[in-house]
Amino acid sequence: MSKKLSRPYAAPTMQTRPSAADRNREAINAALIGGAIAGAIDIVAACLITGRSPESILQFIAGGLLGKASHDGGMATVALGLFLQGFMGILIAAVYVLCAKVLPILARRWLLGGLLYGVVIFPVMNFIVVPLSALKSHPHFTALKFAENMAAMLLFGVIVAFFARRTTASPLNQLPVGAQS
Repeated sequence: MSKKLSRPYAAPTMQTRPSAADRNREAINAALIGGAIAGAIDIVAACLITGRSPESILQFIAGGLLGKASHDGGMATVALGLFLQGFMGILIAAVYVLCAKVLPILARRWLLGGLLYGVVIFPVMNFIVVPLSALKSHPHFTALKFAENMAAMLLFGVIVAFFARRTTASPLNQLPVGAQS
């Protein structure tokens, strides 16, 4: 006679909303991780687009503070450029995370939101930040360079949005059906 095995009954658990501290920690992590990864990939993209070394790209970034002298600073200006790239990446990601908290559709539709954010990042960086930097450089793009740089910013935006998507769109952040807020 065969005995039928049954699974032990597990009572359903009620998911609770995360605390404000948990939501803030999620948002900070999204900005830190998303910004750092997007910033690192942006350096790789800049190397591929320009054909220059990572050191040269990072010295160019340091030139935002130091001007043309940044290319004579050796590893110190490379380190400064790396710090500035990380800082800017995290700052740009933090802006998206904050916007996604105010407009949750940016987290729910993160791919579209990230692409649109990339479209916004491109002119801000190229026509405001860089011209106002110590380099005082103004962009001159061929159609190909424009497309390559825009693609890099679209990717940057998507990476940032990918990490921000969980800060408001998580099932734990949603009240159960029929529950009142």
